Amino acid sequence: MGFEKAERLRRLPPYLFQEIDRLKAELIAKGVDVINLGVGDPDLPTPRHIIDALQRTAEDPANHQYPSYSGMNDFKGSVARWYRSRFGVDLDPEREVLTLIGSKEGIAHLPLACINPGDVALVPSPAYPVYDIATMFAGGVSHFMPLLEKNRFLPDLDAIPEETARKARVMFINYPNNPTGATAERDFFERVVDFARTYDVMICHDAAYTEMGFDGYRPMSFLEVPGAGEVGIEFHSLSKTYNMTGWRLGFAVGSAEVVAALGQVKSNIDSGAFNAIQWAGITALEGDQRCVAEMQGIYQERRDVLIEGLKSANLNPAPPRATFYVWCPTPRGYTSQAFTSLLLREAGIVTTPGSGFGEPGEGYVRMALTVGKERIREAVARIRKLSF
Repeated sequence: MGFEKAERLRRLPPYLFQEIDRLKAELIAKGVDVINLGVGDPDLPTPRHIIDALQRTAEDPANHQYPSYSGMNDFKGSVARWYRSRFGVDLDPEREVLTLIGSKEGIAHLPLACINPGDVALVPSPAYPVYDIATMFAGGVSHFMPLLEKNRFLPDLDAIPEETARKARVMFINYPNNPTGATAERDFFERVVDFARTYDVMICHDAAYTEMGFDGYRPMSFLEVPGAGEVGIEFHSLSKTYNMTGWRLGFAVGSAEVVAALGQVKSNIDSGAFNAIQWAGITALEGDQRCVAEMQGIYQERRDVLIEGLKSANLNPAPPRATFYVWCPTPRGYTSQAFTSLLLREAGIVTTPGSGFGEPGEGYVRMALTVGKERIREAVARIRKLSF
């Protein structure tokens, strides 16, 4: 019997980061010393006290059975306490917090809870690919909101056609932003809440990078704006904050109605996060936070080394105030794909073409600060030897 992929899969482009992994593997197989500034996967280890908590709780037979679909009450309570301490936001852990198997999983399932075939989702571009892909999987249509330098990489809400805004069911936003590293302040989030109320649009804020601020900058939560919890939901993750990308633990918070709908989807698809990992998550959220400050300091130092080095190579990226990404303009005459190929072919440096995140990303490459300072210095030295 011949196998034929579903139409939704045939419509997919090659997944951006999977393709980068393939190209990197090819180079390594040829003996190239590859410096990977491509995928944003922290190279720093998970803090020891979190690992110890996992080891201890994994040995408890009580954690070996199916977990709760919506998450352990202890973990959800810990999330609510963390939100109160970090952002001054009060949450009902039973109704306004949902445990996720990583924030990507929750974001990918959200359109199944709120989008019917033909419905519109307002999707930023360039952006993390899952917003558009999840919309398409749910049968929806993405209306792309360009993130342009002239607008500080914020969507221009006034540029959204009235008819489109009235058809929209959900708006995705993400600050601090991947891939641009841009940040948003209270006035932007206030405009988003007003937009949501005017057009009856549900807001989905991907807040995975709020704990990666530099130079004393502390990114805010969308839910700090009055009324945000009535119109939206915020996704967070322990992946970047505590170097736990492989652990797959995150949470969604906000509108009780939306949280319940997402929980209903998840209860029909997965069986929840391993309880031992949730206990380790409690240790992360409630334990010594010096590990977070140390992580921020390391990435800030790496950022400064890379920015200074790129400027010495006649490139001119703006230093990000948050995230571990540098959004670097390509040299004159190079597309993002052409410059990525040059760096890969001639210097053994993996970066991500901006166009891979959406058409408005053309003219940029994204570089991740996920290698040590000496490797970043080596990457800069290689770049300076190139002719462009």
